[in-house]
Amino acid sequence: MHCLKPESSVSGFSFLPSHVRSRSDHRRYTLGLFAMGNTGSNHRGIPQGKGPNAVGCTDFMMDHTAQGSFFRLYYPCQETAKPDRPDWVPCVAYFNGLADFMKINRSLSERIFNYLFGSFKIPASLDAPFKSNEKCPVVIFSHGLGAFRTLYSAICAELASQGFIVASVEHRDESASATYYLREKTESEKADKTVSITSTSAQDTLIEEWMYYRNLQHGENEFTLRNKQVKQRADECILALDKLMEINSGIPVQNVLKSKFDWTTLENSMDLCRIAAVGHSFGGATVIEALCKDVKFKCGVALDAWMFPLDDEIFPRVKQPIFFINSEKFQWAGNISRMKKLDSAVIQRKMITIRGTVHQSFPDFTFLTGNWIGKLMKLKGEIDSQIAMDLCNQATLAFLQRHLGLHKNFDQWDALIDGQDPNLIQGTNVTLLQSAI
Repeated sequence: MHCLKPESSVSGFSFLPSHVRSRSDHRRYTLGLFAMGNTGSNHRGIPQGKGPNAVGCTDFMMDHTAQGSFFRLYYPCQETAKPDRPDWVPCVAYFNGLADFMKINRSLSERIFNYLFGSFKIPASLDAPFKSNEKCPVVIFSHGLGAFRTLYSAICAELASQGFIVASVEHRDESASATYYLREKTESEKADKTVSITSTSAQDTLIEEWMYYRNLQHGENEFTLRNKQVKQRADECILALDKLMEINSGIPVQNVLKSKFDWTTLENSMDLCRIAAVGHSFGGATVIEALCKDVKFKCGVALDAWMFPLDDEIFPRVKQPIFFINSEKFQWAGNISRMKKLDSAVIQRKMITIRGTVHQSFPDFTFLTGNWIGKLMKLKGEIDSQIAMDLCNQATLAFLQRHLGLHKNFDQWDALIDGQDPNLIQGTNVTLLQSAI
């Protein structure tokens, strides 16, 4: 039996409580409140990585079709005097995707989203030259339901600052609020010189084709859809890893996107014996599915995982260590009981809960709203967002060092893995009945 929370509750991010999302007249009112409560955004922003390395980022699309690989890469880079920081939300189509996901009017939401979030930047230097004094361990990151590749930059930039190469996959299973691939132009589009002006393609013959979040259809079985999606998501994580392995081995790659980044500088840059998967919500389930499918992933970190999409039969087949880092307010007994099915006497499976956190304490939104409006919209918990993110990142780094065999100083945070901090709970705050386990 699969225990399910409503779609609105399990999103990679979800601005509005479900009782508000169901009433369109309240949506406009709520977004108005959101805008009024978010003044003074100049003092907010996504925190930079705390590690010794400057952080660069670039976008990669190999094979321009929907079956290709699309991810944002974060990596250690050379220091630059004036880093070119990319927009947090890459273009207006993503605002439209967020509006569709939230079931609100596009034209209204575009103006409000642009006002609220249009000025924020990713804490990384776009296309900066790669630089590392040693081979980098690799992390593949999977976003949550309704999210996309740029919305977890605080986590990804921190990992890169600590010496990791991180590929944040943008999923094309129709669980992202928006994404795109490239298709061949029609003859009429080739004749129309204005068609290619805004294209991200490096090739004049290609044009963007957008894919938006697909809502559950009336009468559709949710498990059937989500299980199909989680399998595709895991395959996309594995494909991204395969592309990185090709790049590392020196195989020439063609990035179909416009980019100044020199991919040949990544040859022999990665430690392919040290690979992990990390993801949030639906991405947490994707981590477990990916570990089951590919043993090249040596361990996984699942942030507030939504376990519903997974088949029970895969649990005993996952042989790698897993670390569940949960929020205090999101989890429920049915979901925790499915995590507990991965408990093992011989493989390390750890779980902690960060006190005062909500489901949205993991994506970047938690840093970009005012305190009272952030709590009203459940984008912030009672704990300070930076403290919560530091605990999450430090516990993750300690776990990765332990299970990837890294020679770093991340073991200074080993106690966090066992919940030894005033802001942590070892295991879960959720009460489980014996019948639920």
